[in-house]
Amino acid sequence: MIEQFRANDGVVDAPFPVALVHHKGAKSGVERITPLAMQEVEDGFAVFAAKRGADDNPAWYYNLLAHPEVTVEVGAETFEAHAHEAQGEEYERIWNKQKTDFPTYAEYEQRTKRPYIPVIVLERA
Repeated sequence: MIEQFRANDGVVDAPFPVALVHHKGAKSGVERITPLAMQEVEDGFAVFAAKRGADDNPAWYYNLLAHPEVTVEVGAETFEAHAHEAQGEEYERIWNKQKTDFPTYAEYEQRTKRPYIPVIVLERA
C-alpha cells in the first residue's frame, strides 16, 4: 500500500482516505511507516485505532502515545505533526463522523470488547 500511495499521490485502493504515518517504536525507537485510515479535522488529521474491531489496540497506537512527534504523508504533502489522543467532545465529534461516513467503523465498535476505539489527532507542527 505504501508503494501505491507514493506512486499515485496518496490515492490507494481503499474504501477511505489514507495517510502514511512515520512513527517510532514505543520500546525499540525504530522508525516505522504505517498506512492509516484518516479523516481531515480542523488542526490536521485524525487516525483510528480500530484494528478491524480486534479486542486489543494496534501497536502503532502505543508508539504514538510514547513518541508523539511524527511525520505524516497525505496526498503529495509531507509534514511534521504532534499526536494526541482525542477525548470528550473532540472524540465524540470525530468518531461519530467516521462511523457516519464509513459504517464499517460502527461494525468495528460493535465487534470489539474494548471500551472504545481510540482516535488520535495529528496536529500540524
